[in-house]
Amino acid sequence: MPVSTPKRPRIAVLADSDTRWKWGALTADRIAPGPSMETAPREGAQVRPLLDGFLLRGRATPTPRQLEEVGVRADSLREVTAAEFLRAMAEESYDLLVLSLVGGGVQAMLHGLQHVWGNRTERPVVVTGYVGVVYEKLADGLLLRHGADLVLANSRQDADRFRAVYEGVGADASAVTEVALPFLGGAPYEGQHDPCTVVFAAQPSVPESRKDRTYLLNRLVQHARRHPEREVLLKLRSKPGEHTTHIEELPYQKLVQRLDPPANFRLVYGNMGEVLDRTDLLVTVSSTAALESLHRRIPTVVLTDLGIRESLGNHHFVGSGCLASWDQLDAGHRPVPDEEWVSRQGVAADGSYDSAFDAARGRIAGLLDRPGGLPPLAPYYTPVTAPGYLPGILARHHLGPDGAPLPGAPAADKDPGPVRQIVRRAARGAYRHGVQRVAPVIRRMGEL
Repeated sequence: MPVSTPKRPRIAVLADSDTRWKWGALTADRIAPGPSMETAPREGAQVRPLLDGFLLRGRATPTPRQLEEVGVRADSLREVTAAEFLRAMAEESYDLLVLSLVGGGVQAMLHGLQHVWGNRTERPVVVTGYVGVVYEKLADGLLLRHGADLVLANSRQDADRFRAVYEGVGADASAVTEVALPFLGGAPYEGQHDPCTVVFAAQPSVPESRKDRTYLLNRLVQHARRHPEREVLLKLRSKPGEHTTHIEELPYQKLVQRLDPPANFRLVYGNMGEVLDRTDLLVTVSSTAALESLHRRIPTVVLTDLGIRESLGNHHFVGSGCLASWDQLDAGHRPVPDEEWVSRQGVAADGSYDSAFDAARGRIAGLLDRPGGLPPLAPYYTPVTAPGYLPGILARHHLGPDGAPLPGAPAADKDPGPVRQIVRRAARGAYRHGVQRVAPVIRRMGEL
């Protein structure tokens, strides 16, 4: 009897920025359902899931360069509006759908999917979560994500907090599933490189003011001057004109033009994992890169120069043992991370990372094999529970109160023509110019 060819699991990922595409695609790969027992391949064979990527059109839609930097490949990848995506979900069949969006986007898609699927039991398992550290808008973001079959928590601490929020408002908390950040990995740190390399991981929106960003840049340049034997790198997320998950009004690339940095100071782009391969000291305000660095046991510093504040996000690292200032670093201080804190953050430096996604895979397999199929999606927010909030969220994605695309929703019926594409590019460029040039001027005028 010939061996049957196993069916490739089909996965769809919807993302609205470069970072969320990275998180969504890598998460999908780690939690992908395997072939059924009836069609399991012979021992040693591998069945790779088929991954279709959808990029939600908006201000942060990633550019080709950003997608190349992320380094995640898909079998297909296209830019869509909300209406186009919902139409694809109504027509195509998938095993797993990962919604890697800002909270409002997740909520809108859940209601849109609820509309197009109705009571259909043969539907994909819907998964969502966060791309990194959750340090603000905890309740708001979580309730906007409620309704997915799985809400992934990147650590034990997050899983506890997520359940407490859901249970506190009387919402079903069973969807919360503990995993880890999907992009952790790489070779463990084995000692200082030649030359010793210090990397500052910049963030698009933290800190926000010109004064604070200039201060951090000056301290980084001063560190390079104090230590000419070291290589000092400023790791940037995007080039001017590109947008990421957060808006960057004052790119460091422009601020550094006012300075005269030494030869051992450089700006770098590229995949964070590749930069960490040569890092001896990772410095940041509150970037998720700190968790990637800790996972590899690279010496890691979360700066206190601007205070330990919720608005900066570095309050999340209280208890980590990684908090320090530039003065301390210049004097040779190297922090030692607290092992218990690291463990609670899902940073599996002890080698247990490979099993971090087992629970999610098991839950997905159980849902796909559920007798009678899957129940309808049931978000906490409805026209009854949030009549003054939900309609606005849906309208931003051109959806009506019932989740149906509104008449005239952008590109809902056909692909944009050449003129429309030109207009769209011009509008996006104007928006970015407004954010990076006009808005800071208006803000400074308001402070006079």
